[in-house]
Amino acid sequence: MPDLPVYDCPRTSTAPNLDGTLTDPAWEIAPWTTDFVQILGEGPGPRFRTQAKLMYDDDYLYVGGKLEEPHLWATMTEHNSRLYFENNFEIFLDPDGDGANYYEFEINPLGTIWELTLTKPYDEGGEAIDPTNLPGLRTAIHLDGTVNDPSDTDIGWTVELAVPWADLAVHTKTKPTAPDKGDEWRMNLMRCQWPHAIAGNSYVKGAESEFWVWSPQYVANMHYPPRWGVLRF
Repeated sequence: MPDLPVYDCPRTSTAPNLDGTLTDPAWEIAPWTTDFVQILGEGPGPRFRTQAKLMYDDDYLYVGGKLEEPHLWATMTEHNSRLYFENNFEIFLDPDGDGANYYEFEINPLGTIWELTLTKPYDEGGEAIDPTNLPGLRTAIHLDGTVNDPSDTDIGWTVELAVPWADLAVHTKTKPTAPDKGDEWRMNLMRCQWPHAIAGNSYVKGAESEFWVWSPQYVANMHYPPRWGVLRF
C-alpha cells in the first residue's frame, strides 16, 4: 500500500485575518496540499478540485480549504447538525497518533459547524463526545457565487479556521501549547459531496454521497486513523 502523504506545516510569524477568502498575505508561506482524491484511492478523480493549506503559531493551528463547486447549496443552519448529510469540508486531527481521542470538525457553505471528539473509531466500539465545542475556535467562509440559486453557475467556496491548542488539548489529552518543531500528528481532510438534480428553482439531493480526501483510506470509512496522513510541524 502506498506511503502516507506528509504535509510540512510552516510556523507563521503573522496571524492571518480570517475572512474566509484565503487572500491574506500570511497564507503565502503555506503550501497547498495535493488535490483530494477518491476515498478508496482508485477510479476516476473527483469531479471538482479540492485543496487545503495549513500553518500555525503559538496559539492556533490555521486551516484553509478551497473547494471548486459550480452549484453552492446547503440547508443546515443549526450548530452541531450532522453536516455529512449535505456538502461539507472536514478535518480530522489525532495529535499523538494513537487512533484515540481524535478531533473532527465539519463546516458547510452556510458556515454551520459540527465538532466532536471520538474516543476511538466507531468500529472499535468508540463513542462520540458530542458536542465537543472548542470555545476559542474561529471560522470564516467565503462564497464565490450564490448559495441555493440553481439558475446560475458558481465558482466555489473557501474556508478558514483557527483551532486553539489549549482548547484542543482538553479533548485530545495532549499538551495545551503549540507542537515542537519536528513533531508529527496524524491528520486527514475530507470533502463530502452529494450529487444533485435541479427541479425548477430548487436542488434535489441524490441518493449517495461521494467522499474526497487528502489521504486515501482504501476503505469506505473515514474513521480509519492508520490511513490518515502525517501533519509535520
